[in-house]
This record gives sequence, structure tokens and C-alpha cells, in this order.
Amino acid sequence: MVDTDLIQYLPILLFIAIAAGLSAAFVFLPMGVSRLTGAHKPATEKLTEYECGFPAFEDPRSQFDVRFYLVAILFIVFDLEAAFLFPWAVSLDLTGWPGWITMMIFLGELAIGLAYAWKKGALEWE
Repeated sequence: MVDTDLIQYLPILLFIAIAAGLSAAFVFLPMGVSRLTGAHKPATEKLTEYECGFPAFEDPRSQFDVRFYLVAILFIVFDLEAAFLFPWAVSLDLTGWPGWITMMIFLGELAIGLAYAWKKGALEWE
């Protein structure tokens, strides 16, 4: 006999099974159709670079300068800061002074972090 509490999870299990089936169909069905119809015929022209129109100058596995990653991380941090500012600005009338003071502390910490990164030369690009 099936437990009545577990039967409540049947729609969720059904949803997961349908989603997995559709995902697999969207991934593997086009690959199978291309193999069956003959569209999968690798040639040297098909395997060449196509992003920029000419072969790469150097090894694609070369290491990037660490400053590239620092700039990317700083961009993400300040992008998230902007994402936090919009809901804060909308709800400022509800949070009042405590919300304003908390956000100023947050912005102050970010400004100190930016000044530190600037002083250390993380934003210098050569």
C-alpha cells in the first residue's frame, strides 16, 4: 500500500522526469538526426577557426595575466553593489534611518576596497 504522504510528491517527480526527458531530447535528438542525415561530415574547413576569421596567434591555453582576473572580480563586485542599491532605494521609506546607515556602511566598505585596489595597482593596465 502506498503511503498517502509520499503520493503528494508524485507531481514533482513527474515534472522532474518530463524535464529530464525533454532536456535529453533537445540535446541528443539534433545530434542523432545530423548523423543520420549525413550532415556530420568533419572536414578541415569545418574544423578551422571561425570566430575571427584567421588562425590564433598563440597557444589558446596560454595563461592570462592575473590583473585580468582582478579587474573581472572588481567588475562583478561593483555590479552586485548596483544590484543591491536598487531594492534599497525603493524600500528606503520602509527601512528608515537604520537602513540608510547600514547602506552607507556597506558603500564605505566598498569605497575602502576600491581605494585599496587602486593603491595596489590592480586597476593599472599595461
